[in-house]
Amino acid sequence: MMQQTRKASAIADIIQRIRDGASREKRKKILISACLMGEPCRYDGGHNYKQIVEKIKTMGDIISFCPEEAGGLSTPRIPAERCGLRVITADGDDVTEAFEKGAKQAVALAIREDCCLAIMKSKSPSCGSGTIYDGTFTHTLRSGDGVTVEALRAVGIEVITEAEATIYFTDTHDTHQRK
Repeated sequence: MMQQTRKASAIADIIQRIRDGASREKRKKILISACLMGEPCRYDGGHNYKQIVEKIKTMGDIISFCPEEAGGLSTPRIPAERCGLRVITADGDDVTEAFEKGAKQAVALAIREDCCLAIMKSKSPSCGSGTIYDGTFTHTLRSGDGVTVEALRAVGIEVITEAEATIYFTDTHDTHQRK
């Protein structure tokens, strides 16, 4: 519980720095899952566009990135889930190497661009944060992070999901923080 409170406080501080820098020349940079930007890079060729992205764009400079495509996977592609340390497709192929390659590229990009935060797609075997699908392809969730999220956190980059971004970047959250 104490660790969650510390994490929430650290993220709130980062969000405040993003807000404070929104009108300055040097805005903060945020790495964001490309599918959340509306790019058709989901496994099924679709996207996961979220309206909150429009508000975030007014506060920081967005760096859009799809680790799966960067790792060499095509769109569309067979769905994949994490099975322990491996990433396996629904038809049994091991695609761990591609996920790890994409994660390394995400880390390199985030460091090169000096990103202060990453907003990633929840539940994904690459971008999931805190909860991911369990590898049974039955829509069952388990605790854990995606390959890219683990890699970003390993170098000290804070990661939140699109749902958390909606909370942190709303005016309601601002009012609550000031009280």
